[in-house]
Amino acid sequence: MMQELEFDPIEEVTPVGSDYTEEDIQTLDPMEHIRRRPGMYIGKLGDGSGSDDGIYVLLKEVLDNAIDEYMMGFGKEIVIDIADGAVSVRDYGRGVPLGKLVEVASTMNTGAKYDSKAFKKSVGLNGVGLKAVNALSTSFEICSTREGKARRACFAAGVLTSQEDFDAPDERSGTYVHFVPDPSIFTNYVYHDEYVEALLRNYTYLNTGLRIVYNGRSYISRHGLLDLLQQNMIQDPMYPIIHLSGDDIEVAITHARQYGEEYYSFVNGQHTTQGGTHLTAYKDALSRTFKEFFGRNFEPVDIRNGIVAAIAIKVEEPVFESQTKTKLGSRDMGPDGPTVAKYVGDFIKKELDDYLHRNLDTADIILRKIQESERDRKAMAGVSKLAREKAKKVSLNNRKLIDCNIHLSDVRGDEAKKAASSIFLTEGDSAGGSITKVRDADTQAVFMLRGKPLNCYGLTKKVVYENDEFNLLQAALNIENDIDSLRYNKVIIATDADVDGMHIRLLLITFFLQFFPELIKRGHVFVLQTPLFRVRNSLKASRGSKGRDAETYYCYTDKERLDAIERLGDKAEITRFKGLGEISPDEFRDFIGPEMRLERVTLQKEDAVDALMEFYMGKNTMERQEFIINNLVIEDDRELS
Repeated sequence: MMQELEFDPIEEVTPVGSDYTEEDIQTLDPMEHIRRRPGMYIGKLGDGSGSDDGIYVLLKEVLDNAIDEYMMGFGKEIVIDIADGAVSVRDYGRGVPLGKLVEVASTMNTGAKYDSKAFKKSVGLNGVGLKAVNALSTSFEICSTREGKARRACFAAGVLTSQEDFDAPDERSGTYVHFVPDPSIFTNYVYHDEYVEALLRNYTYLNTGLRIVYNGRSYISRHGLLDLLQQNMIQDPMYPIIHLSGDDIEVAITHARQYGEEYYSFVNGQHTTQGGTHLTAYKDALSRTFKEFFGRNFEPVDIRNGIVAAIAIKVEEPVFESQTKTKLGSRDMGPDGPTVAKYVGDFIKKELDDYLHRNLDTADIILRKIQESERDRKAMAGVSKLAREKAKKVSLNNRKLIDCNIHLSDVRGDEAKKAASSIFLTEGDSAGGSITKVRDADTQAVFMLRGKPLNCYGLTKKVVYENDEFNLLQAALNIENDIDSLRYNKVIIATDADVDGMHIRLLLITFFLQFFPELIKRGHVFVLQTPLFRVRNSLKASRGSKGRDAETYYCYTDKERLDAIERLGDKAEITRFKGLGEISPDEFRDFIGPEMRLERVTLQKEDAVDALMEFYMGKNTMERQEFIINNLVIEDDRELS
């Protein structure tokens, strides 16, 4: 006999929305859909301060079409001009067929890349990219020239405004695109040369012989991925870069005296910054080939520690995990081809194994590097286990970390907020407390340092586990095993604008350079710029007005201070901020809000990082002291009062 179950009565839910009727169902024009939901097509929007901001995706979408022409053997030069936020791209390929020019620029899912005849192994497949650029631009012009005949079409926010045909007997065949990103979508955007140039250099590395001219400057590569590694490595390679290429694949490999692994991966000319099936296969193949060559069962982490490598493959009908194409999802090289894993694995097994047999001196250097990494790892094993246990215990009640709700490493969630996720590294509880009171709890975390961190230059990674400050910071960032698991998109050093604050800033940057250089190379580390002075109207301030109501100017430089004094004249009251703790939470709100000033910490080969760190952070105390004395600038406090 069945037992009758009793249930508690369900409380009625009060409706919070309006009636749901036929009028609520909308069908958007495709171009309007792009404008309403731009993130689906170009990822995050941004203002150009990040390399993955939308304005660079717009540029890339136009360039991809020009690159595809070159890959098919048409047009050896691309000319790009960017001025006052407007972008023009001219290629000298075959030119878009004139009769389909308008459709190519404005009709979704229209293109010539749905089969491999006209465009074999291209990066653009879905007929979406150029339409997204059109829809997200206040003005968009496309002009195609073919054998002396030309057609031009002009659009505004994706809507056709004019088109014309004309003769162009002296014009070379090809396509010209000019667009201005919509400032209502990309607020206060600016194209930064460093990001544009990095994008263009990658195109040249992957297309040897292609010349790209950007604002009059010429970029070209003769040695492909070999040039890429030489340009991007900040440490000298421990042995000559191994450069191998075959049908639809090119790789470059070396080791450097640095921690971790560093990879650059590409598919059909697209920089897959998040890797994918090809990069996973590459890592596995490298570990397996080195193990078999040396006949030793080395751990992959020891084999790949310090490795700097690149891979570029060409795949028919690639499948990416999003429209921005930053991660390859394809399992196969093409409809009738082998799997990506087998293709990459077979190539590395044969070509790298052959190279090592022909270059035994290089093989010996690699063997010693692997054995050195193995010894270091085993030496750290005991201390790292204890440190991890301690970090785990402390993190449960970690007063140093005031966490946020949304993280970069979250599997699901608002992409814009994940991109905005940040952590402020502050000195002491005072500054940390001010930031904590006014931060965005969704996207801004705070980690409070205790005094000055250890100078870790020249030390082994063992110190990261032995030093409580570094151990807890590493745990907070979640980067012990893999930089890809980083919890915050921006790691912001927020120290006082004085000598001690500068010293702490340098010690933190030294820590990242020494043990986690990829954090800096990938553009995750920033310095918060806070005002040095507050200049306000003394009369209004004396009457009780606060903040901006008192006609207040926050000045980040001496020039800004002098300009503010000139505006206020005799009524100017000047305050010199000696530390972040002196800035009230209400004032701090503006400094860490949407308009906060951040300076990204960058790394370039010409920076000569090894020499700089040895001089400024090494044991040459007397030499450094003499340098400081000879370059000392004394600030006249009387000017600031």
